[in-house]
Amino acid sequence: MGCQERGTWPGLGLVGLRGETVCAQLGLSGGCVQLTGRWYSIGMASNSNWFKEKRHLMKMCTTIISTTAEGNLEVTSTYPKGDQCVTRNSLYTTTEQPGRFSYTSPRWGSKHNIHVVDTNYKEYALVATQISKSTGSSIMVLLYSRTKELSPERLEMFTQFSREQGLTDDEILILPQTDKCMADAA
Repeated sequence: MGCQERGTWPGLGLVGLRGETVCAQLGLSGGCVQLTGRWYSIGMASNSNWFKEKRHLMKMCTTIISTTAEGNLEVTSTYPKGDQCVTRNSLYTTTEQPGRFSYTSPRWGSKHNIHVVDTNYKEYALVATQISKSTGSSIMVLLYSRTKELSPERLEMFTQFSREQGLTDDEILILPQTDKCMADAA
């Protein structure tokens, strides 16, 4: 679930976050099956250098999630990059903790602990990721929506949660809407 050039997935494996067992509380097995389908990235926040350098170029993107027979998540994100549409495919592996997944970037070697913090499945999903690599670690928070717009209350929830993770207002972005690459992700 992400719209970055490096193919990282936005999410956050911090202990003690609200919604810690959101999938289990809803009686889901096999790793958040109701997360499948099309999502639009609405908000992104991160303290990574990459995000700070690229944030002025970022736009809304689409992410399609499907499940494997093993209960893992296949995540396909399509986003605009210059005059092209770029698609990234990733496999997020379930962990023993409901609502949490892991991913290692084959390109960058970074390890991602992904956490579905809060979702109602039909409207929004708040996802956080702790990213670790040899040069240090960073946090990324994403807000997804089933539609291209969300209520001001949901946007505020995303902003507040991002601040609670120690991110500053300069590290929080409501992504500009675009129609570019939206049809390509179908």
